[in-house]
Amino acid sequence: MLYRNIIEELNDWKINSHRKPLILRGARQVGKTTIVNMFAQSYQQYINLNLELKEDAAPFRNYKNISQLVEQLFFLRDKDIEKLSDTLLFIDEIQEVPEAINILRYFFEQVPNLHVIAAGSLFETAIKGDIKIPVGRVEYKVVRPISFDEFLQANGEKLALEQYRKIPMDEYAHDKLLTLFHTYTLIGGMPAVVDHYLTHRNLTALRTIYESLIVSYINDVEKYGRTNNLVQVIRHVIQSSYFEAGNRIKFNHFGNSNYGSKEVGEAMRTLEKVMLLHLLYPTTNTSIPIVPDFKKSPRLQLLDTGMMNHFVGLQKDIIGTSNLDNIYQGKIAEHIVGQELLASKSNVLNNLNFWVRQKAEATAELDFVIQHDGLIIPIEVKSGSSGTLRSLHLFMDAAPHRFAVRLYNGKVKVDTITTPTGKEYLLLNLPYYLGAQIEKYLTWVKTL
Repeated sequence: MLYRNIIEELNDWKINSHRKPLILRGARQVGKTTIVNMFAQSYQQYINLNLELKEDAAPFRNYKNISQLVEQLFFLRDKDIEKLSDTLLFIDEIQEVPEAINILRYFFEQVPNLHVIAAGSLFETAIKGDIKIPVGRVEYKVVRPISFDEFLQANGEKLALEQYRKIPMDEYAHDKLLTLFHTYTLIGGMPAVVDHYLTHRNLTALRTIYESLIVSYINDVEKYGRTNNLVQVIRHVIQSSYFEAGNRIKFNHFGNSNYGSKEVGEAMRTLEKVMLLHLLYPTTNTSIPIVPDFKKSPRLQLLDTGMMNHFVGLQKDIIGTSNLDNIYQGKIAEHIVGQELLASKSNVLNNLNFWVRQKAEATAELDFVIQHDGLIIPIEVKSGSSGTLRSLHLFMDAAPHRFAVRLYNGKVKVDTITTPTGKEYLLLNLPYYLGAQIEKYLTWVKTL
């Protein structure tokens, strides 16, 4: 099984005396169940339920009180209730019995020694009517596709992984890490794809897996949509989104359709809830907080770059490239960086934003902004010389600090840059593959 870094966070959750039932969020096929099965090996006992199965769902549908439910679960799975404090209860596909979501609060209030994890790819679609999330009595983590860090672990690249995690890395490791990152960018981070590739090293054979993933997502559409019309719109959005990824989009007539803004907007928000896509909204701020402007058009970020490459037909371009920025007008480089930025944190509120300035005399746009140490840090994803970073100069002229980041195909270096108006700032240049390490490198830069 592929090791996932979130297991370290689950270990911290396990030993926390104020632990609450944990809900794992994430799209289908990103590895939630596998992660919990792997984590369960650290417990004496493991009760694994899948509420899609009638027999597993029955105790929750017939719920009377929490004590009786716990006793019933231990009895049915032949587990020793005396070992309750060293038992992990995993409730998978919890959205199939929405009442079970309410029951999580009683595990927290009345059976705090039992370790409880719930998961459900369509979790948000179950929250309606009288079913409410027990606020304050559960906690969340998000599982995303495999990150580059995890890809290196799975690939057995121990020395490359050590360099990736070293701050700053040694210059001699750059070429190998860049080559490995191009492979990772090509195939993406869906666990089934990564596992098959690392086992067989056959790129052609991955086609079947990509196709089965998209079919499974389309087959789920009837569970997402509350009306037949919405189901049709969601199907269209899923199929069209691969060709619009990386673009700023408009909901009206999305994907050359006749669907209006309201219909597409509802479909987009539904798919965002189940984490198949992200809508990245711009901000105009240069100092905290990052306030998204929902009146401006968002940029479309999909679940996985590898799936995007497959459906748009970009694999051959990536195999032969020495610079990701030269492919698909730079969208692939931006998209994989966005995927890495999202994968770097497992908290639900880890959203992505970009920056715009829309003035008649100087329109500007930056690929990403992140909040770090009380500052909004601008991130540009591009090749070329630092002298061409006009949007970055405009941002830095308005920012109350002197730190900016560029991700490109080159090596780690720090430049002192002066804007046309005379402001001096430090430009941290990082190779694409260090997107998830930006905050650690910013901390390092401040020590120079």
